[in-house]
Amino acid sequence: MERTGRQIELADAGLRLVAGEGMGGVTFRAVAAESGWSLGAVQRAFGSKEDLQAAMLERLRTSVEPQVPGEPGRPTLHVWLVELVIAVAPFDDRRRAMQRQGHAFAELAPFDDRIGQVIAEDDDRLRALLARLVRRAQSEGEIESSVDPEGVAWSVLALMQGVASQLLYDMQPEADVRRWVDAVVQGVLHL
Repeated sequence: MERTGRQIELADAGLRLVAGEGMGGVTFRAVAAESGWSLGAVQRAFGSKEDLQAAMLERLRTSVEPQVPGEPGRPTLHVWLVELVIAVAPFDDRRRAMQRQGHAFAELAPFDDRIGQVIAEDDDRLRALLARLVRRAQSEGEIESSVDPEGVAWSVLALMQGVASQLLYDMQPEADVRRWVDAVVQGVLHL
């Protein structure tokens, strides 16, 4: 759906509220205060809180691209997967806010089919990419042919989500997390 500039601005204000207070902090009145628009302007822009949340999720999805340098799967799949997990881990304010926002929507997913479907589709796309990278690494002799590409994809996504979630409430030094992630990825790839 094409959004107006005002809807985008209001959705971004809602995301800032989520990052600081969780989804419970997102009300039309709070979005109005955060954005500087009137309550009536928020109500005219969105017919319901669900419409506002849908716009917020769209905005979040456009901003959530892990910053892993270089070509996917290079220089090696092992190194790239470790960098991917670290790239989404909340080691700075920007990634911490994005993880809080993502988790707020993930909490709604079991109760809101639209949100659940969007998140599932994003997960499917990422797992498909990861499985393709595993197959490429197998064809190039980097990892054994006995490694299950879909199993690796599911495992790495679970690792990414688990690490990011746990670090939100139990921050650990990045060097330690990198070492632990490296060991898990080695195991998943049978290295």
